[in-house]
Amino acid sequence: MTVRAKICGINDEAAMRVAVAAGAAFVGLVFYPPSPRAVGPDAAARLAALVPAGVGRVGLFVDADDGAIDAVLDRVSLDLLQLHGSETPDRVAALRARTGIPVMKVIPVAGPDDLARAPAYYDVADWLMFDAKPPKDMKGALPGGNALAFDWMLLKDARFPLPWMLAGGLNAANVADAVRLSGARVVDTSSGVEDRPGVKNPDRIRQFLGAVAALRGDIPPN
Repeated sequence: MTVRAKICGINDEAAMRVAVAAGAAFVGLVFYPPSPRAVGPDAAARLAALVPAGVGRVGLFVDADDGAIDAVLDRVSLDLLQLHGSETPDRVAALRARTGIPVMKVIPVAGPDDLARAPAYYDVADWLMFDAKPPKDMKGALPGGNALAFDWMLLKDARFPLPWMLAGGLNAANVADAVRLSGARVVDTSSGVEDRPGVKNPDRIRQFLGAVAALRGDIPPN
């Protein structure tokens, strides 16, 4: 089973070109101003223009209102909206209906109880993402991109009716273990291909995508 990858938090042309050339299936643009990876609509439009057909352009939003989302969609063509905040199922359904764009809801995970949040989104989302939940006492924590991982075994025997991505602390060195333990078919990284928050390293992007491309063998069905 082939494993696909998403490179998130791309904010410069060199990183975007490398991600596309090296085989990313999805590329992520962050529209959350507190993030060091954030881009505005104009910059995002220039980056999105570098993405060929067949590579999914994902916009990451955190509890954004309609006006903020519309300001992006007026300039940027996106294939998937990634909701990384506390968006309710009603909000997900409304946004999906209003924009006509598929939606991925992120479920923050620290322990097994967190997976119980997923079923509420089965009927309203198109994708799920499971990302590491930052501890409450973590200074400067973001909704994602904190270089934290959770126990991948929590997902090993789980079954979901939607396609899903695994995120949280993934890099070239650990992605094979993450896939083997979780059964993930799509993996997402941001901090794992950076020199520091918000600064992508082209060589690390290539290494991560190379490690993902090399994965072969049995992946548990989902």
